[in-house]
Amino acid sequence: MEGLKRTVSCGVLRKSDAGKSVVLNGWVHRKRNHGGVFFINLRDRYGITQVTVDTEANTDLASICDELRNEYCIAAEGKVIERPSAMVNASMETGEIELIASKITVLNRSEVLPFQIDEESKASEELRLKYRYLDLRSAAMQERIKLRSQITFAVREHMIENGFFEIETPTFIKSTPEGARDYLVPSRLYPGKFYALPQSPQLYKQILMVAGFDKYFQIARCYRDEDSRGDRQPEFTQIDVEMSFVTRDDVLSMTEGMMRHVFKKIKNIELPQNFKRLSWEEAMENYGSDKPDLRFDMLLKDFTEFTEKSTFQAFKDAVSQGGTVKAIVAKGKADYSRKQIDELEAHAKIYRAKGMAWMKVTGSGLEGGASKFFTDNAAQVISALGAQEGDLILMIADVNKKIACTALGAVRSKLGRDLGLCDPARFEFVWIIDFPMFEYNEDEKKWEAAHHLFTWPQDQYHATMESDPGSVKGDLYDLVLNGYELASGSVRIHDSDLQKRVFKIVGIEPGEAEKKFGFLTEAFKYGAPPHGGIAPGLDRLVMIMAGVTSLKDVIAFPKNSFAVSPMDDSPSEVDQKQLDELHIIIKRDEKQ
Repeated sequence: MEGLKRTVSCGVLRKSDAGKSVVLNGWVHRKRNHGGVFFINLRDRYGITQVTVDTEANTDLASICDELRNEYCIAAEGKVIERPSAMVNASMETGEIELIASKITVLNRSEVLPFQIDEESKASEELRLKYRYLDLRSAAMQERIKLRSQITFAVREHMIENGFFEIETPTFIKSTPEGARDYLVPSRLYPGKFYALPQSPQLYKQILMVAGFDKYFQIARCYRDEDSRGDRQPEFTQIDVEMSFVTRDDVLSMTEGMMRHVFKKIKNIELPQNFKRLSWEEAMENYGSDKPDLRFDMLLKDFTEFTEKSTFQAFKDAVSQGGTVKAIVAKGKADYSRKQIDELEAHAKIYRAKGMAWMKVTGSGLEGGASKFFTDNAAQVISALGAQEGDLILMIADVNKKIACTALGAVRSKLGRDLGLCDPARFEFVWIIDFPMFEYNEDEKKWEAAHHLFTWPQDQYHATMESDPGSVKGDLYDLVLNGYELASGSVRIHDSDLQKRVFKIVGIEPGEAEKKFGFLTEAFKYGAPPHGGIAPGLDRLVMIMAGVTSLKDVIAFPKNSFAVSPMDDSPSEVDQKQLDELHIIIKRDEKQ
């Protein structure tokens, strides 16, 4: 291999290198035969260089060039020459030169490819995941994985420069209830006992604060046994952060600084010094979502006052039962067909809306749909909503205000995507703060933690927590970017007695709390400092910065939508001997 070892990569040669003798190693990206003159685009991670072979001048290479196929791994030795000006390829960084090959050696052959390795593969997702090693050779995937590496380094750089220690926490931990199902790992040494893979390092990073480390971060692998979707994976990576002696504003300021550093270094984008803030109520009221996309307007408006003066009985019934009516204006979309409006209504019904009314704004007022119910106050409706001729008004009523807001918010988000209002090159951050601390589970008739059990209830609610859990606001905050929840965090409980009160509200008895969280509450007895933290999702950050909509496009080896890896066929069955060592008996489902 010594004489075949590359002396330079395929992406760095320029016309200043003309005259040099070099050796390139890489894969055949394309091969063209122009009557005995072969043009081979040779590719590696760094780029593509054109290798030219004149088989009449070098007959020894004729048989090798005839054999070469896409993705053959080869070494090419030769001299760099400058291309004539008329032959310069401006679309290639190496387009001013070519390598005149004197020797080509096949390092490894490739079978016929299951799909073509292009800039952006058109193969199905399942095929791309089965042959992931081929998919990862594409320029698009190489750029995304490169971007991920650069973002990760930029995060580490910023955190360490600002006094944070990077500390690894265990991968095998105690199973504790954190919302999703745990992935369990059976213990061979202790039959019937299990480790859990961490859903997050939550308890350990709090204990690190008790241990006095003050500022911790970790690029943490996390695991949740839940259904997959485009922006969710069973195993994922988060930028885990915890800080001592801080308030909410300290954590928000630190996170803003991290994001400013990453975006400036990676994309040369100057983010604002402070990100916009919305309370949870404001976000739901104006956008119908606690992760609103601020790249476009189309705010939800309160339509309730116009319902009282209308003859629309369905709306009046909802309002009379304590409900609400919300409306949005789709600018310039009065030309939407009934089919398009029905598609929007079907989308709203996914979010439990019973229906969606509509009206079109014309030169003479309101027309179509529910307009007949608002003939007496059409002008006031148009004025109050800020609508103009050619606009489409959409309305949802429900006795449950949250349903009306959420359903219309989902319609707003769909319109934003459908109308091309979500510019992937634009990045709009917003903090959502003042979340409810507890939410009531109607099915189980009990209170639950809205986020997690270790959130500090805002001080003004401590006296009334037990008597009115529904009104309690937690010191919680989410960072939203372009309609995605990018990070979630809170100021933590550091007082054992307050933690016990929260456990009691959600129905965790002292014995159960001691069994599940005793090691944390025990630590709190020994001078635990006030502390808080946050955990931005690294996968999601890379996805948004890369301008794609699926986490699978920014993770080297993701699972598919069924939490399966088609490449290595995991999860898979194991030998009976392994099961016996773990004292595990597989109970087969008779229906399968």
